[in-house]
Amino acid sequence: MKVKCISFFSFLIVTAVYSSVVGQERDFKNQQQKYARVRQAYSEKYDSLDHLLRTKGITHFNYELLIMTFKQEQLVEVWVKPKVKKEFLLLTSYDFCHTSGKLGPKRKQGDLQIPEGFYRVDRFNPNSNFYLSLGLNYPNSSDKIRSDKKSPGGDIFIHGDCVTIGCIPITNDKIKELYVLAVEAKENDQSKIRVFMFPFKMTVDRMNSYKSSSHYAFWKELEPAYTYFMANKLLPVIRFNNQGEYLINP
Repeated sequence: MKVKCISFFSFLIVTAVYSSVVGQERDFKNQQQKYARVRQAYSEKYDSLDHLLRTKGITHFNYELLIMTFKQEQLVEVWVKPKVKKEFLLLTSYDFCHTSGKLGPKRKQGDLQIPEGFYRVDRFNPNSNFYLSLGLNYPNSSDKIRSDKKSPGGDIFIHGDCVTIGCIPITNDKIKELYVLAVEAKENDQSKIRVFMFPFKMTVDRMNSYKSSSHYAFWKELEPAYTYFMANKLLPVIRFNNQGEYLINP
């Protein structure tokens, strides 16, 4: 009987913790809207975004969000997948309003490089020094192996204001839109908002033009993900080997 009482007590604790976590996740949007900049973003952008999504057949902000960036084109593409469909649709795009570094991955603190590879949003900053910002999980598993071991860098964001030393800045007007889209995705149970960061649009011709680059072997690791997604509008499976190399499978 004593064992049964302990088990029941444990069950009550687990249930309470689970309910608390779920409640916090479902309250994410309300927590974000405690901040003036987020409230302003919703006031200015919610209706126009709702209309834009409806032109793609998406109602109630019910979608999966994917962000793709292209360093050479200085472009952020926003892709959404209706929950009732398999394929992603291009919703909109934003221009970088400033840039830093050059083509090639980020490997060290202070190199001014914008990362290249596959990431996810891991932070929402509603009171950023750069208006609003979405933090990325750089360094990821690959970067931790291949970048400088002591100082690989960090704090990479997509943010407002037109300044950068390795982040991706878009205008304050556009970060309002992207921030609302990301909040709504998380509010609707998307636990991982993926961010694919490419050096350029990795077409065959473009890749051939960079065969002499010192980064070509690295870019060949990224290329299958770009090719598969653009052909099928589906997410590839992305893994890493022990050397930190990307392994891409359909």
